[in-house]
Amino acid sequence: MTADSRAPASEPELISEDAPGAGVVAVRGVHRSFGELRVLDGLDLEAAEHEVVGLVGPSGCGKSTLLETVAGLIEPDAGAVSVGGERDAAGRLRRCAYMPQRDLLFPWLTAIDNAALALRNRGQSRKRARAAAMPLFERFGLAQFAEARPRELSGGMRQRVAFLRTLLAGKPVLLLDEPFAALDAITRAEMQGWLASALGETPRTTLLVTHDVEEALYLCDRVAVLSPRPARIVAQLTPPAPRAADRTATVTDPAFAAMRERALEALREGAR
Repeated sequence: MTADSRAPASEPELISEDAPGAGVVAVRGVHRSFGELRVLDGLDLEAAEHEVVGLVGPSGCGKSTLLETVAGLIEPDAGAVSVGGERDAAGRLRRCAYMPQRDLLFPWLTAIDNAALALRNRGQSRKRARAAAMPLFERFGLAQFAEARPRELSGGMRQRVAFLRTLLAGKPVLLLDEPFAALDAITRAEMQGWLASALGETPRTTLLVTHDVEEALYLCDRVAVLSPRPARIVAQLTPPAPRAADRTATVTDPAFAAMRERALEALREGAR
């Protein structure tokens, strides 16, 4: 039986690896150096199933190195990392989908073909992959741009396509490395609201790296504050709940503003 002769893939098939416990992340006493440069210093971190955990800290402190270590792209010098119970690099990589700062869309492909690459890489035909991707394009307001090339999309739309490609990989853990860093302030705020909605509709265990404390507190269930390199966690904060659906109402709430100041103070204390 060929791939094209099978019944179209349903959405649950796309997240078949999202079994109970598949998204639990545990980092225990992890050290990582590059030559003489110490980057991670006995770091401990956990993320529960479908929890969104933010990672904030100074530039160059090791946030991206931590994501790469969780994903199995690099191994720790000491300590242990597990994702869904898998401790070896290959097992962790099978459970993680990584989204870097740049969208990395192929300019010669349409938006939907770029997003569907995650499914093509899993052996699906172009026809089946496009058919499986279209419901997400419709759900998240991109259906009318499905056939557009990346150059025809705004920065925010390109990031949406990149995020849908990450979702379509069907992995239980999402690793988002400053996905909105290159966007202007207005578009960034819009994308924060969009991402909050997307993660609400399609829950995944998520580690989000950002320099923006407000962004972390708005999007995440918990925020880990990292020290300057070599990184260690100096504080973990839980944003006020419930958070309003309206981003502006959330970030202007006095309780949210107080938590933002606590996060900034933790960053200042960690740098001393």
